[in-house]
Amino acid sequence: MRVVVIDYNGGNLASAAQAARKAATRKGIEADVVISRDATDILNADRLILPGQGAFADCAQGLGPELRNMLETATANGTPFLGICVGMQLMCEYGLEHGRTEGLGWISGNIRRMDEAASAGLRLPHMGWNTLDFTPGAHLLTDGLTPGNHGYFVHSYALHDGADSDLVATAQYGTQVPAIVARGNRCGTQFHVEKSQDVGLTILGNFLRWTS
Repeated sequence: MRVVVIDYNGGNLASAAQAARKAATRKGIEADVVISRDATDILNADRLILPGQGAFADCAQGLGPELRNMLETATANGTPFLGICVGMQLMCEYGLEHGRTEGLGWISGNIRRMDEAASAGLRLPHMGWNTLDFTPGAHLLTDGLTPGNHGYFVHSYALHDGADSDLVATAQYGTQVPAIVARGNRCGTQFHVEKSQDVGLTILGNFLRWTS
């Protein structure tokens, strides 16, 4: 299996790649995990992973039109895609961090500041472990997990006005926070799977054997 972690001058690339290697080993999957922005690698990948760290606008700019087009082509042809943190956020229609910036438009909704959490007296960024709420068996990504398992979150912005049909799991932080989303062969986690220990490795392993 050829797994490509998208190199777009973002953060967490090496740790995401290392976590994918560990997850593959745990699942008994022979996987070649590389960090690349090369068109040949991306268009011939069996799995694509887009980590994200920082502001929505900066990450979107890092992708640029060329990588956007490659991701659109590859995923439209059926290649499974996993976005992590801002990588998940980029799947939506647009973000409002540092002005309005267009997303990939793969899922409904927009990314804006978690004002509900701030109004409830909670600190931003939302940083640390939080429980995941989901319906067991509803999606392969959560196979082997139990509602109440924890993911590691670091964010001040979250998906709003999304479609219920795209929601796989949520968390609570002053309001309901979309934690895992999926539509077709494209999925994402708001929390950092590469920092979420066994829970994160389980989700990555499920992604590696997932066919939508």
